[in-house]
Amino acid sequence: MLYRRFGRTEIKMPVLSCGGMRYQQSWNDKDPISPASQRNIEACIERAIELGINHIETARGYGTSEEQLGKILPTLPRERIIVQTKVSPEADPAEFLATFERSMKLLRLDHVDLFALHGVNDETRLSWSLRKGGCLDAALELKRQGRVRAVGFSTHAAPRVITAMVQDGRCDYVNLHWYYVNQLAWPAIQAAAEQDMGVFIISPTDKGGRLYEPSDKLVRLCDPLSPIVFNDLFCLARPEVHTISVGAARPADFDEHMKALPLLDGEGAAQAALAPILRRIDEELERVLGRAWLETWHVGLPDWEAVPGHVNIREILRLYNFARALDMTAYGKMRYNLLGGGGHWFPGNRADRVRELDLAQALAGAPQRHRIPEVLAEAHALLAGQEVRRLGKH
Repeated sequence: MLYRRFGRTEIKMPVLSCGGMRYQQSWNDKDPISPASQRNIEACIERAIELGINHIETARGYGTSEEQLGKILPTLPRERIIVQTKVSPEADPAEFLATFERSMKLLRLDHVDLFALHGVNDETRLSWSLRKGGCLDAALELKRQGRVRAVGFSTHAAPRVITAMVQDGRCDYVNLHWYYVNQLAWPAIQAAAEQDMGVFIISPTDKGGRLYEPSDKLVRLCDPLSPIVFNDLFCLARPEVHTISVGAARPADFDEHMKALPLLDGEGAAQAALAPILRRIDEELERVLGRAWLETWHVGLPDWEAVPGHVNIREILRLYNFARALDMTAYGKMRYNLLGGGGHWFPGNRADRVRELDLAQALAGAPQRHRIPEVLAEAHALLAGQEVRRLGKH
């Protein structure tokens, strides 16, 4: 395993982390835990430790994950593992702290190494976190008490919200989404690097493209690497990124990610492996979508709140681009059909009614304003299915 200094936390962090969102018994923390499910989660942790992946990440919102981890983590040498949990900010910090206590009881630990405010996704939760006496102050008091070693935040937010949280200066690290198919948060990562914060990329394999079930075209374009290894290298080749999450559902899920390590160990090896793949993907995107569209589709787009019908234009066009050009339709459908049911984790609506909406004012600053309504309609025809709701709490 390779390890990197996790920013100013000074924690020696493995470049692959064991994410706790896919191996739990249930998203409902009241459900009984079966012996088979418990054996599986323990096998996942044992395999992670065997590989040198000693960072184990979970959250109060991950159903039975904390309770199940609490049956194995206390049996491991505490100094050898890095444990992170996360609690969503609340309007009332007392409720936030009560939820933290619930997490600690379930984990059966006297402290966690990393504690994050979970889902600082919008202006409301930003205010709950940063205001005087708010949830970040409460978390920092836990740090002063020695109950957490470092305080950070996780986010699915727009860059302006992430950057505001980073520039506050009190957080030690950030968990956020950034990978090949979604590079919007790069300025926030650069801001975090300037603050010497740890940077942890979440869900690179699932939200990063459903890479465990890649399209045939993506497989061909990434050859001789798998799409998983390509994306791992894309993230970890940047020194600003310290670790990425492997959301393992079973012990074997770590194996493909381990293939990235030899290419990270040699100087320039990752860039050399990435360069021809990036060139092929870029050429295919241009062939299918056209250079003018690729260079301008995102320019001048309003945030979803400012769009009639709250259509999340930026996200829909992003999904459309990869579905059309790289046959990533299954990924596009998975994400597109969360719109309208994703709450603050995945806000805005689909383009069901786009032909009925007057988007002229919202798109006035967009070079592609005349084409975008038709592309939105095409995206809906390509990606629409039954609307789904995001799993988990909050």
